[in-house]
Amino acid sequence: MTIRYQHVDAFTDRPFAGNPAGVCLMTQDAPEGWMQKVARELGFSETAFVCRRADRDFALRWFTPAAEVDLCGHATLATAHTLWELGELEDAAAARFHTKSGLLTATKHGDWIELDFPASRTDPAEPPAGLLGALHLPAVSVGKTRFDYLVEVMDERAVRAATPDFDALRDLRVRGVMITARSDSPDADFVSRFFAPSIGVNEDPVTGSSHTALAPYWAAKLGKDELVGYQASARGGTVRCRVTGDRVMLSGHAVTLVRGEWLAARIGVQV
Repeated sequence: MTIRYQHVDAFTDRPFAGNPAGVCLMTQDAPEGWMQKVARELGFSETAFVCRRADRDFALRWFTPAAEVDLCGHATLATAHTLWELGELEDAAAARFHTKSGLLTATKHGDWIELDFPASRTDPAEPPAGLLGALHLPAVSVGKTRFDYLVEVMDERAVRAATPDFDALRDLRVRGVMITARSDSPDADFVSRFFAPSIGVNEDPVTGSSHTALAPYWAAKLGKDELVGYQASARGGTVRCRVTGDRVMLSGHAVTLVRGEWLAARIGVQV
């Protein structure tokens, strides 16, 4: 028996850019330890495990190489893309995912996939001792979401040039830190980068979940509800954002690079 698998680059319309994710299509629940081993073997920032429920919705979980996470944007986008591409859903049907962050949905609009996620509130916060030193950056402001720290810095150049001390960030025991600034380009409203060494991801290439905080943050500062974010990692990726009440719509493209199968008996899981 086998488990179908895809490698998808998310938040990009071309291969070898955006954020790569593994997507495993399960026929039943799998042991948590096995999913963690698969995520570690693949080495992507997140691997998604999706299984159809009795009500025809889907259960969805995400694992980094080191831990399970409560919310992941790019692997959700990659999963929805996979379900439509493999005919598990009709193009006109919404993908409905039951997750640790509640019900998340994805809809297809031409070549774009739109995710409906809960907005993340950012409250002003004192940075933990050592945070700004680990980033090697002065801060314009510091905030805290339920998951991560949000650090606004002086300008886009500072975001792009940042060289954090990942060992020092790991020692702070915070899930992740996003740095952000207003964009210098007319093609985007803000830029960002995201670091999460404590969960096995020194730098995440394009982070959907961080945009659930970045979009409301910049919407309030810029006075607009529709924004474009560019995550300025080495791979880079664009996230269209629309803030509506306590929800954030995140839109992006996805590209499949690899399609294959896990040999279930060999890797010790029943399907």
